[in-house]
Amino acid sequence: MQILMVTPGTRGDVAPMAGLGSRLHAMGFEVAIVANAAYASLITTAGCEYRELPGDMSHLVSPAPPGQKTTRADLRRYVSELGDYMELAATGTVAAAQCGVDVILANSIAPYAYDVAEAFGIPAIGAHLQPIEPSAAYTPVVLGTARSFGSVGNKLLGSLIAAGKAPYDAPSARIRHTLGLSKKRRAAAERQRRKANQPVLHGFSPNVFPRPSDWRSGLTMTGYWWPEPDSDWRAPPELLDFLANGPAPVFIGFGSSHAMDADFMLETVRRAGVRAVLQGVDGVCEPDAVSIGAVPHHWLFPQMAAVVHHAGAGTAAAGLRAGVPTVSVPIYTDQPFWAARITALGAGPQAIPYKHLSAERLSEAIKDATVRPEYAARARLLAAALATEDGTAPVAAALRVAVPGK
Repeated sequence: MQILMVTPGTRGDVAPMAGLGSRLHAMGFEVAIVANAAYASLITTAGCEYRELPGDMSHLVSPAPPGQKTTRADLRRYVSELGDYMELAATGTVAAAQCGVDVILANSIAPYAYDVAEAFGIPAIGAHLQPIEPSAAYTPVVLGTARSFGSVGNKLLGSLIAAGKAPYDAPSARIRHTLGLSKKRRAAAERQRRKANQPVLHGFSPNVFPRPSDWRSGLTMTGYWWPEPDSDWRAPPELLDFLANGPAPVFIGFGSSHAMDADFMLETVRRAGVRAVLQGVDGVCEPDAVSIGAVPHHWLFPQMAAVVHHAGAGTAAAGLRAGVPTVSVPIYTDQPFWAARITALGAGPQAIPYKHLSAERLSEAIKDATVRPEYAARARLLAAALATEDGTAPVAAALRVAVPGK
């Protein structure tokens, strides 16, 4: 069976799918992943075939400086550039499917993958890293807030947003026209899939987010899809020396977002009175702080006293898997949702919204996370629960149902 994973987005969108793909490959599936060129080596190292998705989303996730709100002009630019990115992603998905595919796994920002699947006469299954189904249990993640509007308000907002305009509507319409399909609005197609109870797999744990009671039966939580370890990776000697020469440090990093500069990070570290490993900045080599490049979270995080990050789905999961307290600084989309879950689970202090961030507030949260033992105790319990889950088996079962006999 030839699986095509459609993964537009940043590293946080691609890495879990590459890990899932690696484990599916070991089970005998053929796996190709379509993603932006920056993640080609991530995919091939995981043992999957790489197929190119034009474009680059990394510049779209860089926010305003800490403590500043995004302006309307910033939002207009973002929406315009996101639309351009989705046009390229839709085109790349068609080209990738033409190279051979039996079934498509599509992430939550690739609805045009369903149009491609329809044209090719093959099934498509959602493979999501965040909950997007309208539900009474949570605020729609696209709003970028953890504030609840009540069970009725949450469900109503979710339904309105699902029916409204989105940056991938025009690409979906164009793809349908190009492939000779009948006209169908993206929102209407999604409604049809819900009524037909078509499957959507969710790569996160019910131990972190309990399954909502109003979800339809076709929505499955599989457990996390962990990135595949790179057997060739070796820790830099300077990082090993830093870790060995003092108490456990704090990690500060924001994934693909360039959310903090070195001066802000260092001021925060000094105020908190901790040692720190800093990601996303270069050239820091001080007695109590060192900057790093790409380092596997599964290796680094368990050696930390706490982790500070944007609460993106993958990084939040990595912190919980490591069993250390988390300080969340959510910026947008699903990050406030995961930050709120971490706080609700007792694995870290109250999140600090990025637009309200200051070195003083962040240093106080770091001190709280590293001093109060209940955060670490709760994080360890969650890590033990996550270690028992197998996120791959439910995906393999769904694929065999979708494409019997392959």
